[in-house]
This record gives sequence, structure tokens and C-alpha cells, in this order.
Amino acid sequence: MTSLAPLRRALLSVSDKTGLIDLARALDARGVELLSTGGSAKALREAGLPVRDVAEITGFPEMMDGRVKTLHPRVHGGLLAVRSDEAHVAAMDEHGIPAIDLLVVNLYPFEETVAKGADYDTCIENIDIGGPAMIRAAAKNHADVCVVTDVEDYDALLSELSENDGQTGLPFRKRLAQTAYARTAAYDAAVSTWMAQAIGESTPRRRAFAGTLAQTLRYGENPHQNAAFYTDGSGRPGVATAQQVQGKALSYNNINDTDAAYELVAEFGGDAPACAIIKHANPCGVATGGSLVEAYARAFDCDRTSAFGGIVALNRPLDGATAAEIAKIFTEVVIAPGADAEAREIFAAKKNLRLLVTEALPDPRSPRLTYRQVAGGLLVQDHDTGAVARGDLKVVTKRAPSAQELDDLMFAWTVARHVKSNAIVYARDGQTVGVGAGQMSRLDSALIAAAKAGRMGEALGLSESPAKGSVVASDAFFPFADGLMEAAGAGVTAVIQPGGSMRDDEVIAAADEAGLAMVLTGMRHFRH
Repeated sequence: MTSLAPLRRALLSVSDKTGLIDLARALDARGVELLSTGGSAKALREAGLPVRDVAEITGFPEMMDGRVKTLHPRVHGGLLAVRSDEAHVAAMDEHGIPAIDLLVVNLYPFEETVAKGADYDTCIENIDIGGPAMIRAAAKNHADVCVVTDVEDYDALLSELSENDGQTGLPFRKRLAQTAYARTAAYDAAVSTWMAQAIGESTPRRRAFAGTLAQTLRYGENPHQNAAFYTDGSGRPGVATAQQVQGKALSYNNINDTDAAYELVAEFGGDAPACAIIKHANPCGVATGGSLVEAYARAFDCDRTSAFGGIVALNRPLDGATAAEIAKIFTEVVIAPGADAEAREIFAAKKNLRLLVTEALPDPRSPRLTYRQVAGGLLVQDHDTGAVARGDLKVVTKRAPSAQELDDLMFAWTVARHVKSNAIVYARDGQTVGVGAGQMSRLDSALIAAAKAGRMGEALGLSESPAKGSVVASDAFFPFADGLMEAAGAGVTAVIQPGGSMRDDEVIAAADEAGLAMVLTGMRHFRH
């Protein structure tokens, strides 16, 4: 097997014609014969380039609305023939099969068609057949054939040819072959995932997942772990689609925390200014306000200690006043649906602060899948899009919540679904005042949230803990009354929780004895 392979003939058949003409001109200048099909051939001719139709090679015209054009032995033989195998070469000579040394193919825009909401039949027509077949053939025979599936690799191909006097090296062909197989795998994953959804198959026998490299990361959660960031092509607004205005590259932990922050703040839509401050994927402060700067200040006042080095997410475009407040402490990332000129100028002085802007907020209720790797497999589930309206709440205590308490209960419940379980959230007047997250017992979460509220009250110079007069949300039921009593001791007046414990009656009786109002949602929000 020789390392260098000459390039005498190329087959160009692309859906995305970006850069096609420049690539073809460069190949033609090197004396490479150009073969093509359909729209690609037309584009090359209109650019004045010599090109042979594949139909001329195969002896068959394109037919069946273009479904059949490259599925022919004279195409696949030219891609698959091993040049050093005498029998292969003899078969090519006998059957008039021209060797194809370079294949440039990108596929029908199936993913884009699905993203536009096309109907079933249109999506089916945008499933490429000949393209993947040729790509796989060329990639298998990378000992002799070079295959290019991404426009981003055109320049690399031309550089390779320049460096090797019109030839390609084996390491280069191997790399492109791997890229090609990954592309067809991702394409098939997109088709199978779409079809499962289209036919209502929630648990198909086999699932395929794919991504496109967006960023190679310096390391993962820890410096000894390699990591990279891949996008899934869904276009969901957030960290994957955001424009980074300034700051150093995002880290693995930055991306994870920024996603958690933006998904949380999106719960509040754009009706009222809201801010979420996240640390280690948990909210350390969430608030609404009359203005964005007020919302940030109220979120910051929940836990100023944890907010240091945190992630700030806003549901409205960042303005100068809010940027000035955020800039007063070290903040890793700020993400918002826009940022005005004054805000950008203020942040420009903070060179390490990453500012991300998106075009929109994600829809918290849009269906999608989440998955997590375990030893030997993957756990796959629907994303938690469950929602509870006020009319769904069941009052189970003698006292019903007041209108203000009900507002705070709904706010606290919204935040609690984004807190790692066991989750306890104290809130008052559209502001978190204490958050207990990720504990092995609900009692410990209630204790931690109360302690944080008390400590923050002292730091703010308040006469009492801000938990006094607050409400509490629990992401799952209270298995015993002890966690509830801890919250009552902290000063809460109302409780929202799913219910469903064997000891619900005991917990409700304890709430009545403490004079609390309690409502049940009938829906829990574990977040592990």
C-alpha cells in the first residue's frame, strides 16, 4: 500500500454548493477530470468548467425524479476497486469502469427539512440514498480514494494536493474517511430519530445519537479529562447557538452551567425581567423585578457568596445598568437574548468575562430527549416538560394560601424543578431567599436552605432571616414531617409539594398544627 495516491478523476455531487466552483476550478487547473450529476453538473457548466455527466459513464440516464443516478457498478466499481489488485484492475478494464480517485459529496438537506417542519412525504423525499452509498464505498477504499463530505474540508484538500504535487497522503485520507463515516452515521441517526417520532414510537429497539464538533475543550470537569462540545443540530436557543461576544473560550463546566442557567430563566418567558445565577448547575439566586437590574440585584442577594464566579442568565437583552452591577464581582459567563452597546462597552473592560447573546429564549415545554451514560448503556427519557397550573393545585390544609402566597408558591415551584434533588426552595415576593440542593435527605436540604437564608440576612443587615414570611417548595413529597417542621421553624407560611407519601396525612396534620397553608401538585420534579 503506497502512502501517496494520485488524483486524476473526481466525482462532485453536492446538495450544498458552497465553494463548489472554486474547488472545481482548482481541480481542473491540476488536470483532474470532473464527473458530476444533476444540479452540480449544471452549476459547473454554467461556470465554464468541463464536466462529464455520470449518466455518460453508466449508460443510464437519471431516472425516477433523480432517485436513481449513481447506483451503478461503473460508479461503485470506480470507487471500490483496489488499484494494487490485478483482478480488480482487470475487471475495470473488462467492464469499462473508470477509476474515481476523489469523491466530493454532501447529502440532501434532511435535517434542515425536518427543522423547517416539513410534512412526512417531503421529509421522505429528502432522504439521500445514492450519496451515503458512495460515501461509504469511497471511505472503505481510503487506501486509494479520497472522500470529502464537509465544505469545511475543501481548503484542507487543496492544501494537501499542493503539498504533495497533486496527490493525497494516506493519513489525510484516513482522517477524511473517519469524518465520512461519522457523517453518514449522523445522517442515519437523524432519519431514524425523526421516523420514530413521526410514527409515534417512543422506545424504538435501537437508538442512534449524533453530534457535530463545535469546540475542542481544554479539558473536562477536571484537568486530567479530555473533552469536546458537540451540537445536535436542533437549533434550540441556548449555549449551543449563542454568539460569544467576548471573553476566553468556554470550559466544559461553563457550558454545562450556562445551559442550566438559561433553561431556568426561560421559565419566566419575557413578560417580566428575570435573572438566574447558577453555580455548579444549581441556582444560588433567582428573582424577578421591575427592571433587569433589580432582578439581578434580588437574585444576587439570595446568596452573594455562591454567586462569586457564577453564571448569570437573563430573560431580556442586557442593558448598561445591569452590566455595571454584574461587573462589580467576578462572573464567569453572562447569557442573554441580546446586549446593548453600553453593556458591551462595560464588559469590554472585563476581558475574562464571557458574554453570550442568543436570538431567543428556549421553549421550556418543547419536547426533546435527554440521555445519560451508565456502564454498558444509555438512559433515555423525555425532557421534563411537565407543568402545573394554579387550577391544578389541591389545597389539603385547613388554611388556603393567600393570593400573595400563591404567587410565591408558583415561583418557588418553578425554581425547584431546576434544583438538584433533594430540592428545597424558600421564596418570597418573586425572589429566592434560600436554596437547599442535592442532599441525601430532604431534612438536610431544608436545614441548608434555612441556614443560607439566615446567613444572608445577617450579611444584608436585616433584623431577621428573609425566610421569615417566605413559602417553601419541595421537588418531591416530604417522607416525614421533620423537613416540613424545619421549614416552619425557619418562618415559612405556605408549602407546595407533590404529595404521594404514605405519611401524607401525618405531614398535612403537622402543617395544620403549625398554621401553614399547603398545596399539592401531584407532579414531582426529581433532577439527579
